[in-house]
Amino acid sequence: MGAADERQKDYYKVLEIDYDATDEKIRLSYLRLALKWHPDKHKGDKGVTAKFQEINEAYRVLSDPSKRLDYDIAGNYDIERYTLSEYLSRFKGMILTCNGLGIGDASLWGQQLSEKADFAD
Repeated sequence: MGAADERQKDYYKVLEIDYDATDEKIRLSYLRLALKWHPDKHKGDKGVTAKFQEINEAYRVLSDPSKRLDYDIAGNYDIERYTLSEYLSRFKGMILTCNGLGIGDASLWGQQLSEKADFAD
């Protein structure tokens, strides 16, 4: 796979989770898929090994809060790859932030939020 293919992966779909999945849901889905696609269960199948590596890659990114934020911000914006509800779900944090409505996990933006509060006072 080339670099262009790597950028187009949707790690949320790889792990079969929602775009607003909690850390626990990410971990549980990873464990379920890693057991299902582990190469030792499918000896000699190179496709299974590739799938297992893809699952591990997705988990490495989505399980780390800073990597997940970077991925979400710089992630895949190909509208044609998503249904409307998938697109809105995928980017709702950015949509709500851009509209000034806030986001679900303020800890990621804690510094910016506290600075805005200080400025408003």
